[in-house]
Amino acid sequence: MDGLWMKLLVTPVLVVLADALFPEVNFANLYQSVGVGFVLALAGFFLDRAILAPGSLWLSTAIDLIVGFLIVYGSVVFLPDAQISPMGAGFVAIFYGVAEYLQHTWLLRAITSGKA
Repeated sequence: MDGLWMKLLVTPVLVVLADALFPEVNFANLYQSVGVGFVLALAGFFLDRAILAPGSLWLSTAIDLIVGFLIVYGSVVFLPDAQISPMGAGFVAIFYGVAEYLQHTWLLRAITSGKA
């Protein structure tokens, strides 16, 4: 459950930061970027529950990166005022992938040490 709370805190901050840093990512309102961050966090949590196990660090991170790209780029369908280019979605996905890699290593250490 700690992984869910961590994702719910970190992922929206990453999307808001990406919105502020990259001109290719332009959400019309703050709640849109926070909402996309929450969707990414929930998707990441359920993907971790389904895939993450010792020995699957890179596979799980790669799938999270791809799903992150698809969610961010697909969010323009539901948020018509948002303007996100494929390159912008790629930047957000890379940001998200790095964060997921760090979270996965932390979660795998907790699993192997018996603290999860």
